[in-house]
Amino acid sequence: MKFYARERELEILETQYKQVRNTSIMTVITGRRRIGKTSLSKLYSKGKKTLYLFVSKKDEVLLCEEFTQAIKEKFDIPIYGNVRRFKDVFKIIMDIGQNEKIIVILDEFQEFFQINRSVYSDVQNVWDQYKNTSNIHLICIGSVYSLMTKIFKDSKEPLFGRADRVMYLKPFPPHVIKEILEDENRYSNENLFINYLLTGGVPRYQEILLANKKFSEEEILRFYFKVDSPFIEEGRTILIEEFGKEYGTYFSILELLSEGRTSRSEIGSILEKDIGGYLEKLVTDYNIVGKIKPIGAKPTGRIQKYCISDNFLKFWFRYVYKYRTAIENNNYEYIRNKLKETLKSYSGPILEKLYQEIYRNSGKYMEIGNYWEKGNQNEIDIVCIDELNKRIKIAEVKLNKDKINITELKEKSQNLIKNYKEYEKEYIGLGLQDIDHVVKNEGL
Repeated sequence: MKFYARERELEILETQYKQVRNTSIMTVITGRRRIGKTSLSKLYSKGKKTLYLFVSKKDEVLLCEEFTQAIKEKFDIPIYGNVRRFKDVFKIIMDIGQNEKIIVILDEFQEFFQINRSVYSDVQNVWDQYKNTSNIHLICIGSVYSLMTKIFKDSKEPLFGRADRVMYLKPFPPHVIKEILEDENRYSNENLFINYLLTGGVPRYQEILLANKKFSEEEILRFYFKVDSPFIEEGRTILIEEFGKEYGTYFSILELLSEGRTSRSEIGSILEKDIGGYLEKLVTDYNIVGKIKPIGAKPTGRIQKYCISDNFLKFWFRYVYKYRTAIENNNYEYIRNKLKETLKSYSGPILEKLYQEIYRNSGKYMEIGNYWEKGNQNEIDIVCIDELNKRIKIAEVKLNKDKINITELKEKSQNLIKNYKEYEKEYIGLGLQDIDHVVKNEGL
């Protein structure tokens, strides 16, 4: 698959590379697994002198043996003695950088947290010693969001404040998925939507579907739910390390969220425990769950909902984790029947999210979100506020556009628009068939 949609990130990295002149630069690249962090760094470093080191789960001594061998081969230099600590490896690298400009990529940097957390203090000391005399662009890549946040953004940690730039890679937005499908001559509103619903725009999942020529709903779902599917174990694989021994509680919360249970009290009552701390960690530490407030709500207001922000994980918890017994028995036909019963109702909120993301990526609106009142009354799917031009867009979203009633939409918005009396108001209905039109109309 060709490289898509990382032009801005590449430009930032190139700018930093130019700044490496008798000084070193540290860049952190993070984001969920399969998002393309390593691919981005390798594309950027192509044609430049680069040392790539992967921090695997092994003893520090063995890692140092591997790293020193890579250094010898890359720079054709002897390394004397038995290097057993990463701080000594890092000193060698920074010393080489005093004589030439190099990129150093440390992939899965958070693994040192389990191998030997004193490595971070060692890196800080060596970095502070050599930074202003060496010519290194150090790129630290990490997939475990909670650990990378702790390492670089916790004021109590040694590497706090050392990164010159922290880049958080996000999935491809809908208009990029559209471009990918168009390049394959398989674009349709329906194909874009099922792709977005299942993959959330994660690059690795796009790559898998393209390699296997799966584009339509039927093709993708049959590929997803089969014995040798690359997706069945994926949710567990990418989250177990994040959650550790408490993964059972987190998984239970995420399963309930995937079913549309959006309030802390409802989830807590089902699990019969206080889940407030777990929810907050899912929002702030793990960046997997979003906290949603209605448009116009006060920041301190108590009206809010929780939802899984990652489309892939939401679908995985709804249809894989929930029916794990059927999957263990290879009863995929049972799950396909469940999909036939529930996929339409599951798809509605995802279509709302898709349109919200399109409007957000247009850059035309100050605020985009949902609206509802106490008791989930007068729910409105999309509200877009253009403060500059004094415009407000109010939209109802349904898979079947014929079921949308604009008169009812206007009635539900009466309390909302009281705060926007001087604004030009636009009421619209959006269905599956409008995706291509809206993407083009928003200039994407």
